[in-house]
Amino acid sequence: MKFSDRARAVAPFFAMEFGSRAAALEAQGHRVIKLSLGEPDFGAPLPVVNAMQEALRGTAMPYTSALGLPALRQAIARYYDTTYGVQIDPARVVVTAGASAALLLVTAALVNPGDKVLVGDPSYPCNRQFLASFGADVTLVPTDASTRYQVDAALVRQHWSDDVRGLMVATPSNPTGTSVPPEELAAICELARSHGAWRIVDEIYLGLADADAAGRPAQSVLAIDPGAIVINSFSKYFGMTGWRLGWCIAPAEMIPVLERLAQNYYICPSTLAQHAALACFLPETIAICESRREELVARRALVLEGLARIGLPVPVPPDGAFYVYFNVAATGLDSMQFCERALDEVHVALTPGNDFGQCGAAEHVRLSFAASRADLNEALARLQRFMTQFQRA
Repeated sequence: MKFSDRARAVAPFFAMEFGSRAAALEAQGHRVIKLSLGEPDFGAPLPVVNAMQEALRGTAMPYTSALGLPALRQAIARYYDTTYGVQIDPARVVVTAGASAALLLVTAALVNPGDKVLVGDPSYPCNRQFLASFGADVTLVPTDASTRYQVDAALVRQHWSDDVRGLMVATPSNPTGTSVPPEELAAICELARSHGAWRIVDEIYLGLADADAAGRPAQSVLAIDPGAIVINSFSKYFGMTGWRLGWCIAPAEMIPVLERLAQNYYICPSTLAQHAALACFLPETIAICESRREELVARRALVLEGLARIGLPVPVPPDGAFYVYFNVAATGLDSMQFCERALDEVHVALTPGNDFGQCGAAEHVRLSFAASRADLNEALARLQRFMTQFQRA
């Protein structure tokens, strides 16, 4: 059987690969601490679970509009108003089958073969895979600790050319957990807008970003650039990973295009998940999610202290999400070797930097601290034992 060039060009997703290897070790009877996947251990908040159960008892589950339940679109728009101070017409909100489907729709709507698109390196691999699948010429913009592993306006300007059609920014970022400062994000968006280029901003971890010095929530790009396209999800802040529900916010002129694409690609998001997600915006649910965010901040401190203690430096401490991106160069191993040996020898699953690009990939490893404190403490103890062989050398 001959497969498409598109399929052959897709690299393995190492976070999932290491997850599979961890599952195989567990099947052999080993206890594996899994810090390779970005999946909060909390699960969906109880009000959401209760809403799902209530919907099953009393509601038929027909297809919804391809754009999603009107009530859920309105709830998302209200959430941006009350949380981020941004007023959005609910008609600009598109509920999708996970954030991946949002990116699928937006990429299909915007990208023609050969279009040049700028993406930071490191970055979430699936973002660039969607772009490349529709024929984009994805240009990875190398970043380092000096820019918090994020693109800034100077880097974007340096890599700009007349054939650039758009750019994608994730803030806070997967794998680094770092954010783009608001003033820098404004400059990046203005540069792209001045050249007639579109801006996709992945805000999947925005709800898990640190507040500013005045205690205000992190700012959405829509407060800076109302014409930007936002990708978001119920998976991370709301803990609904397996429910496969997300959304995008797009300019009004894009909505009919996105609707046609959604009708053809997947008909509509899960009706049951949408009914349950209405409970995400209840005050009691937001209170639960905020307490979980505070718990993740405590876990972050635990992990940063532990990694420093055992000699695995984090060049830029994260200010959002639930990841740390640490450097393994002092061990003499590359990131793939480090992750393979950590899994095989002390049964801790991590993700090599190879997943996230090329720049510094061989020297960096991503750790997800979305696991419990007990598991994080056990993982750090195991990694400390693992590191003794390199410290002796």
